[in-house]
Amino acid sequence: MRRRLAGLVLAAGFMCASAIGAESPPKPQPLDVAAFAEVPALEGPELSPNGKMLAAKIAVQGTQYFTILPLDGGKPRYVALGDNDLNWWRWVNDDWLILGVGQQVPVEGDDWYVRRAVSVSAVDGKLVRLATRDAGQNADDVLWVANDGSPRILMASQTSIYTNDPGFWPGVDEINVSNGRRKSVLAGRSGVFNWYADGAGTIRMGIGRSDDGRSRRVLYRPDAHSSFRTIDKAGRGDDDLLVPSLFLKDPNKAVMISDDDEGYSALYELDLQTLERGKQLVSSKGYDLGGLITDQDGFGYIGYYVNEDRPGIRWTDPALEALEKTVASKIKGGSPRIVSLSRDRSVAIVHVGSADAPGAYFIYRAAEDTMDLLQLNNSAIRMKHMHPVRTIRYKARDGLEIAAVLTLPKGKSANLPLIVMPHGGPRARDSEEWDWWAQFLADRGYAVIQPNYRGSTGYGTSFMRKGEGQWGLAMQDDLNDAVTALAAQGIADPKRVCMVGASYGGYAALRAAERDGRLYRCAVSYAGVSDLTRWMRQDSNSLWSGAKRDWVRTQAPDLKGVSPVNDPEGFSIPVLIVHGKKDQTVPVVHSRVMAQKLKAAGKDAIYIEQPLADHHFTRSEDRLEFLKALESFLAKHNPA
Repeated sequence: MRRRLAGLVLAAGFMCASAIGAESPPKPQPLDVAAFAEVPALEGPELSPNGKMLAAKIAVQGTQYFTILPLDGGKPRYVALGDNDLNWWRWVNDDWLILGVGQQVPVEGDDWYVRRAVSVSAVDGKLVRLATRDAGQNADDVLWVANDGSPRILMASQTSIYTNDPGFWPGVDEINVSNGRRKSVLAGRSGVFNWYADGAGTIRMGIGRSDDGRSRRVLYRPDAHSSFRTIDKAGRGDDDLLVPSLFLKDPNKAVMISDDDEGYSALYELDLQTLERGKQLVSSKGYDLGGLITDQDGFGYIGYYVNEDRPGIRWTDPALEALEKTVASKIKGGSPRIVSLSRDRSVAIVHVGSADAPGAYFIYRAAEDTMDLLQLNNSAIRMKHMHPVRTIRYKARDGLEIAAVLTLPKGKSANLPLIVMPHGGPRARDSEEWDWWAQFLADRGYAVIQPNYRGSTGYGTSFMRKGEGQWGLAMQDDLNDAVTALAAQGIADPKRVCMVGASYGGYAALRAAERDGRLYRCAVSYAGVSDLTRWMRQDSNSLWSGAKRDWVRTQAPDLKGVSPVNDPEGFSIPVLIVHGKKDQTVPVVHSRVMAQKLKAAGKDAIYIEQPLADHHFTRSEDRLEFLKALESFLAKHNPA
């Protein structure tokens, strides 16, 4: 298996630089369902600082494994993590990485999600536990990584699960990741759960909360020898706090992301002496800023993420802007994106793909000015362009403009059966990126609309807050209004519509079946929330649960009234419900109870429980089972 994987991934020279391009078949033919069920062959690739190794999730026979891969053709090293989730990974130096892992653990009669950090040697695979034996629930908050090549990090962690113990509030340690040795840098402080460091590793800021989470405060100090002082307070979860996003080399200067006069987040100067916001530095007009990309010393930024119709990066470093242009000149028919760089920028990992193509990863080497294939993301689709994707805008019934991602079967654009596919979150958004669900459905002849309904992120604070109190109500109307808009344009047949969604999108599908069955022929929920009261109580004993209860009630004041589980008699269309037993985000009980109540009410409902599936479809086997069930269900109730 190792030999096979090494040969598959390190396919250097598979395409010469001048021949890189996207294959466009003259006449699209429906693909086997298994093609869309493939998990990404490579996910989250990160180069070592010297550019000689790669850390990533790599798929082997439909399951992803965390792997350290020498780029010189050596054998890959697999890291065994047991039943733990792998939440993140990061290089410390050329020889060591740190990983964040998590797992549900029974604690005093409840299931707690426990987070830990471990380090792994890229040389021999040695694992070092970085959390102490008495670590509490959260022990993986890495605040800083040394930039001098030494194996040092700063990490905050709890040493108790009890709020009346001092160890409940995270303290900060400097840790040598090669041996686990640690020394205390900052003791925990009551109420402060999150600490932040500057580029030199000095803890400069903390975010404090009341026990119920309903009020917050920002603590700040200019250097390690000064005392912390409160510089801002807020009493509402969504209220802006004066929080530096990045400390600059001048100890009195920082930059911060906050809303502009129109309510869209942008980057501003911040004077840490006067605490006054200065001039705007960068923005993405009409959209929220996605965040900063910091430089190697941690005191500056080299680019920023944008959340436009197609997400991307804008480089502020001229050298990286030039590098991106060089890379782009070697690509035909794809959109290149630099995803990882070596320390000296001589080696880059580049993703080439688009909303209609899963694409591939390439290695760019500046010395040779070459671009070599690293890994195709999908072995069946390869670099082909599938079904066209674009962003449209329509007006909701109250006049609010809604952006939505539309995918159409290639070569078709009129009187199509329609799938309304709302995103999860709901504080999230869809954009023009490869989506295996949407592409599968388009391949079967359906138009797919993914509305960024009110409450979605990326379109400013005002738009997001329009979702407050509207779960299952105006947010649901926004989805229905997409059908009206597409029917008016002649794209969709309004008599052939189904709703399909996951997580909050699954909730919306269930709500549509209960409330708006006259508009839809069927509904499909994957891992959907069915009972908002149960969901609100899920973490009732956790810290800051009061703030969570407040937030949920703000989003849906009438929890019972908008929870589909309470109205099985209202369901008027066939429903397919699928849920993974290992889902740690939305417990499987939501779908079990919903299915039981629908069956008891004599409704047309199919329930499939996947014993090894999680919330994020990380196994090809689970994707395949779901897509086959979806295809069969739609063929029966809304054939294309």
